[in-house]
Amino acid sequence: MSGPRVRSRLRVIDVVRQAVLGLTSRRLRTALTALGISIGIASLISIQGITEANQADARAEIDALGSDFLLIAPGTNVTEEAELLPQAPAMLDTHIDELEYVAALYSVDARARKNELIPEAQTGGVTVSAVTASGLDLLEPVNGTVAFGRFHDTTSVEVPAVVLGSLAAERLGIRHLVGHPTINISGNDFAVIGVLNEFETINTDLNRTAIIGLNVAASLFETPDNPGLIYAQVPPEQLDEARDRIPAQANPLAPGEVAVSRPTEALEIREVIDETFARILQALALIVLAVGGIGIANIMVISVIERRGEIGLRRSLGATRRHIAAQFILESTVLSLLGGILGVTIGVGIVFGYAQYKDFELIIPWFWLSVGVAAAFGLGALAGLYPAWRASRLDPAEAVRPAA
Repeated sequence: MSGPRVRSRLRVIDVVRQAVLGLTSRRLRTALTALGISIGIASLISIQGITEANQADARAEIDALGSDFLLIAPGTNVTEEAELLPQAPAMLDTHIDELEYVAALYSVDARARKNELIPEAQTGGVTVSAVTASGLDLLEPVNGTVAFGRFHDTTSVEVPAVVLGSLAAERLGIRHLVGHPTINISGNDFAVIGVLNEFETINTDLNRTAIIGLNVAASLFETPDNPGLIYAQVPPEQLDEARDRIPAQANPLAPGEVAVSRPTEALEIREVIDETFARILQALALIVLAVGGIGIANIMVISVIERRGEIGLRRSLGATRRHIAAQFILESTVLSLLGGILGVTIGVGIVFGYAQYKDFELIIPWFWLSVGVAAAFGLGALAGLYPAWRASRLDPAEAVRPAA
């Protein structure tokens, strides 16, 4: 009479030990296979982290510059070069209540140089512009500041005095105001009364500009009173309305000759472009992950073939198909998780290094960290299904039989 049938049992800890043993006994293969997953995870995290850092920087620049800044310039004219009307700044200031500041800048046909001994052609790229007494708040809409000295006032715009942009001051050798330095503008000496701080993102043309008074420019250089540019500031909630009204107010007879733009739009477009590229690169990273998952499945199938003897022996000793399948699924999952952890570490390291190099705020994409680990876990389990099924279906007698 036969005794009671003993049911084969395998504890969870034993399954884990078997899976770890299966991986550690083939260390090089395990490392190379995990590397495929880690590259995908690292790509996913680093792409998102770098993109978020760039976007945060762009948003900070927009906040610093102000989203309420409009630039008004000559538009298009099919017969001749378009010009802004001389009365355009006053008309805008009078008829559009939404505008908080309106300041015009006039182009001056003159050459700035250190002194009269330097050939007039050697300007170092410095341009000359002019402001009027009604446009002394020029620095308000452009968020400009004075590095040293002062900006123009109602007195200085009527005499030969000049305020220099940061690059203009550097090229003309003005590093301080000690000794009342002067520069020469087309044969006329101008006292330097101030130097502006650098414009780093927009309005960079002001960095290489020498700014004088319009009445002085008209007297010495016959500068016309048509503004080259008009800077306007408007509350953000009224920006679109003001933008639509400006052309007709600045030139009622030819609104098309007035172009209105918002310079910070370039930063917003950059943010959109960064996000678009991030989506494309994320798709590529997911493809790399899928390829890594296929690689794991392939390696696990090879492992099943190589370990037929081991599988057959365990089956003959009482291991069930479920035990064998569990072992191979766990091996695949652990292998993928190893790659995921390595990928997360590499990805965070790349993001940290990029933030340090660009002097950006460090932003860790926590959501994508969790997505990366979850993707690694899911891929590992999915990739192990077929090898596990194949291993569990091996006939014990066939498995232990030596190959012919």
